[in-house]
Amino acid sequence: MKKELDCRGLACPAPVLQTKDAIETDHPDIIKVTVDNEASKQNVNRFLESQGFEVSVEQEGAEFHVIGKIEGGAVPDEPVAEKPETGQEKIMVMVANDCMGHGDDELGSKLMVSFLKTLKEMGDELWRLVFVNNGVKLTTEDAEVLPVLKEYEERGLQILVCGTCLTHFNLLDEKQVGETTNMLDIVTAIQLADKVINI
Repeated sequence: MKKELDCRGLACPAPVLQTKDAIETDHPDIIKVTVDNEASKQNVNRFLESQGFEVSVEQEGAEFHVIGKIEGGAVPDEPVAEKPETGQEKIMVMVANDCMGHGDDELGSKLMVSFLKTLKEMGDELWRLVFVNNGVKLTTEDAEVLPVLKEYEERGLQILVCGTCLTHFNLLDEKQVGETTNMLDIVTAIQLADKVINI
């Protein structure tokens, strides 16, 4: 069965939520989702891959057709923890600003850099690092903390960066680390985490 969705003009995470609903309701072998922005394209692509689909993308002008194919219908409705059960806590850190605290922004920027550098002391319990709102600026090419974040990513830490936030600040093309994500991924990560720390 083939399913087609027209998600043009929809803000994140609506395209992913509509895709999720279509998969859970109709169990298509092929799904084609049309979107009109880069963040939605990346988010739908990643979601389909997470559900076991082979994904291809066709561009037509300013529109993207994200096409997912799967053998025998769609797979699980329930999110599956990507980290094996080790008895260790899974800690998610959500960073919503590019500086820490209120008052002096210069001091706040230094504190944030120091905080992100020191996160490695959590060891393997640091499970996800999520950047939203002003925090997405820390993932761009001019950010002082970028080398630290790249090192975390190379060690296997999953870094998620809000696509809606990147688009809002016109920074989608300047992101240098992490996966562009959406609110569905963030909410799912909160559900799977043992502890969430908000900064």
